[in-house]
Amino acid sequence: MSFRAPVADILFSLRHVAGAGEAMAAGRLGDLDDDTLTQVVGEAGRFATDLIAPLNRIGDQQGAKLENGRVFMPKGFGEVYKQWAEAGWGGVTAPAEVGGMALPHVVDVACTEFWAGASMAFSLCPVLSEGAVRALLLTGSDALKATYLKKLVSGEWTGTMNLTEPQAGSDLSAIRTRAEPEGDGTYRIKGQKIFITYGEHDMAENILHLVLARLPNAPEGVKGISLFLAPKFLVDANGKLGARNDLRCVGLEHKLGIHASPTCVMAYGENEGATAWLVGEENRGLAAMFIMMNSARLATGLQGVGVAERATQQALAFAKERKQGRSAKSGTASAPILDHADVQRMLLTMRALTHAARGICHLTAMALDEAHGGADATARAQGADRAALLTPLAKAFSSDVGDEVASLGVQVHGGMGYIEETGAAQHMRDARIVAIYEGTNGIQAIDLVTRKLPLAGGETVKREIAMMRAVAAEVAAAAAPAFGPAASRLSAAIDALERASHYLAKAPQNDALAGATAYLRLFSLTLGGTCLAKAGLAGLKQGDPARAALARFFCEKLLAVAPGLADSIEAGGDSLTPYESILAQAS
Repeated sequence: MSFRAPVADILFSLRHVAGAGEAMAAGRLGDLDDDTLTQVVGEAGRFATDLIAPLNRIGDQQGAKLENGRVFMPKGFGEVYKQWAEAGWGGVTAPAEVGGMALPHVVDVACTEFWAGASMAFSLCPVLSEGAVRALLLTGSDALKATYLKKLVSGEWTGTMNLTEPQAGSDLSAIRTRAEPEGDGTYRIKGQKIFITYGEHDMAENILHLVLARLPNAPEGVKGISLFLAPKFLVDANGKLGARNDLRCVGLEHKLGIHASPTCVMAYGENEGATAWLVGEENRGLAAMFIMMNSARLATGLQGVGVAERATQQALAFAKERKQGRSAKSGTASAPILDHADVQRMLLTMRALTHAARGICHLTAMALDEAHGGADATARAQGADRAALLTPLAKAFSSDVGDEVASLGVQVHGGMGYIEETGAAQHMRDARIVAIYEGTNGIQAIDLVTRKLPLAGGETVKREIAMMRAVAAEVAAAAAPAFGPAASRLSAAIDALERASHYLAKAPQNDALAGATAYLRLFSLTLGGTCLAKAGLAGLKQGDPARAALARFFCEKLLAVAPGLADSIEAGGDSLTPYESILAQAS
């Protein structure tokens, strides 16, 4: 079954859940108006549907290939990428002076989901390049910007993020890659990096590697890490490509999914050392790299949404066609499996989780835009705090949703889902990585509890909870049959979230960490239910009760776990204390 970009659903969510309609009317999104939003999102959806989506199966079956240090992409990838770049999609949010469209994040999130839903493996290259653009814009020298930015924005060159090393996974304090100053403003990089997405490929003429490394006599730990730019090909004073740099791909990982995305082992300085330039300040590389990582975390959440959307579309199409068993609805002996209550439950769960995760990502994008275009300094500061609070939710919950929905998609297909020819298994294989990279979801939960919950003295979380209560009150006041008991169920979840928030704000560290993942899930489900409720309210105003009915399903069937999650959080970490004896016994 082919993928079709959900243009109408995304536009609806941006306008009515994220509040882009109101923000455009108030001038908080720059020059963006509804006609431009509709046109750009519609064209991105067309490109994803017609050109990128057909690559998904090809990429999974052929994969990227490494031959003599060169990586060759699957059939069609290079041609479609060239068209993608020529259409300007590499610069949706980039400033006009470097060739970008200078559009808000609320437009970019729509595009990013489209690329991921069409082909997650294809979409990873643009995600890394976009992060490199932002890192250079905010921390790069004028010389680096003049040499590299326009080519990155145009898509003629692509970017990578080099953090991980064999001995250092999520613990960046353990990296060993070295950078030796040459005395002329350049450095020589020596070391090895692993898990480098699109570290080598044949779709662009140059690849710009942003590499974390240590300078001589740098402080130990993360305080001694600097960021460097090392291009695949050196660039002369006229902007022309010159000699090949001393860096190369020495291996491709064989992965569960995203086969077309080359995950490279990169060797720097096998000879004299890879020539590189410092990005930002010495020993401040992690701060610069976090610009890329935060950009990638929202994009990673959108990958989960994109795969979930594609899996849902395919499962629904299959359920309409596959005939199996007697239907209680029609009484026929060979009915479409869509007639069976449990299949309906799975499909509604898939759709509800997908829409909830999408709404959270859209709220995050709007917060990023408010941080730049808010009416005054207070609004901008609150927008920045809200974006910081919601980013771990967008990344972790949405990636979990991608995994869960893709798994349900296999279940809807039954035995056929476990067979590769239907394509349902690919969605499940592709989605699994999203909860792992760009900071595992456990790390996102720790970040939420230890760094984001205390933001602005706890006021940021309080404002979010107040917003949710206002939406629940609107649902109650609407008294629409399509909502059923959604208002009371949503209010109960908000009560549970508030209770858990109060507990964690005062809990000892071990107790807080023990409840971090449950808290992220509780927060995300409650906020996701609020997103669906907002969509339902807007739908009723337009004479469409279906979105309110979806909110009811979510609140009745998926949000009922909220009080239990709060209970588990308040139980603290005592049950973890005997882990050694328990695990030793189990082994």
